[in-house]
Amino acid sequence: MQHLSSQVDTLRWRDGRVEMIDQRLLPATVQYVQCDSAASVAEAIRSMVIRGAPAIGCAAAYGVAVEAIRLSKESPASFVRSMADALQTIGNSRPTAVNLAWALKRMQRRLEAVGQASPASAAATLLEEAHAILREDVEINLRLGAAGAELVPDGARILTHCNAGALATGGHGTALGVIRSAIKAGKRVSVIADETRPFLQGARLTAWELMQDEIPTTLIADVAAGYLMSRGDVDMVIVGADRIAANGDTANKIGTYSVAVLARRHGIPFYIAAPLSTIDLSLSDGSGIPIEERSAEEVTGFNGVRSAPAGVAVRNPAFDVTPADLITGLITERGVVRPPNEAEIRQLFQPT
Repeated sequence: MQHLSSQVDTLRWRDGRVEMIDQRLLPATVQYVQCDSAASVAEAIRSMVIRGAPAIGCAAAYGVAVEAIRLSKESPASFVRSMADALQTIGNSRPTAVNLAWALKRMQRRLEAVGQASPASAAATLLEEAHAILREDVEINLRLGAAGAELVPDGARILTHCNAGALATGGHGTALGVIRSAIKAGKRVSVIADETRPFLQGARLTAWELMQDEIPTTLIADVAAGYLMSRGDVDMVIVGADRIAANGDTANKIGTYSVAVLARRHGIPFYIAAPLSTIDLSLSDGSGIPIEERSAEEVTGFNGVRSAPAGVAVRNPAFDVTPADLITGLITERGVVRPPNEAEIRQLFQPT
C-alpha cells in the first residue's frame, strides 16, 4: 500500500511556479493548475482549486514566494509596497481557515527579517520558507497520525466528514492521517465517508483518496449517518478542522456539528484531528469564528446541472461550529487533549 502523497502531490513547486491539483475536477480528472502570482494563488484558494486548512496555509506561503520572485527586479521600495499588497490579496481569499493567516504571518516575519536585502535575495529566502512550511506540514501530520492511531481500536469502523486527508494538507492528512497511521500500526480499519454536501468533498475526494490507498471505504449520504449509528455500525468519528478556539470549540465543514450531536446521542467517541496551526488562541470560544457563506449555485445544483427551482432563496454557510463539550478529544502533533479545555490547549504551545 502506498500513501497518496507518494502518488499525487496536493501542491508542488515546478519551474518557478506553484502547481496545485485541481480538486474541483476530482475524481474524474487529475489536472494541475499553475500559479505564478499572489493573485492567481488567491483565486485558486477562493475558487476551491485547493482546499483544506493546512493545504491552504501551504498554498498561501507559496503565493507569497511566487509574488516575490515576480517582483524581484523591482526597486526595494516598490518591492516592499507590492509585497504588502500581495499579503493582503492572499489573506482576503477565504475567511474561516486560520492556517491561511498563520502562514502569511510566518512569511511576513521572514520578509521583515531579511531587512535591507535585495528583492532577489528576499525572494529566495521566502521560497525557502515556503518549502519549509510544506515539509513541516507533512512531518506534523505524521506525528499527529501516530498520536491518534493509539486511540483507534483494532477493527474500528470510522466515520469521517468532508476531506481531511493528503488532499487537504501537504501530505498524509489529519483525520485520514490518523487512519493511515493506524493501518501502518497493523490495525484493521474501515472508513465510512459522508458525501459532504453541497460540494461533495467526501464523495469526490475522501472516497477517491482512500481507494487510492486501498483502504476499505463505504460512501454514505450525509443523512444516513444517524441511522448507521443507531444500528451500531459506527465505532468512532474522526474529522479535521479549519479553526479551533482556545476553549476547543471547532469550526469544520458544514454538517460536522450535526455529526457530533448524533455521535453524542449514540455514545460514540468524536475526535478532531488538527495541527497546532489550526488553533486560534486569540478567540476565547467559537462564537468569534468567521463563517464563510459561499455562492447559492453550490446548493441549487452541481457541476452545471440545476436541481432547484429558479428564484428560491438559499443559505450556504460553508462551515459550522461544534462546541467543545461535544468533542471527545483533540488530536494534535503534540498529543491528545481529552476532553478539549483551554488550560491543556494552551499548554500545547509551551516549549518542551
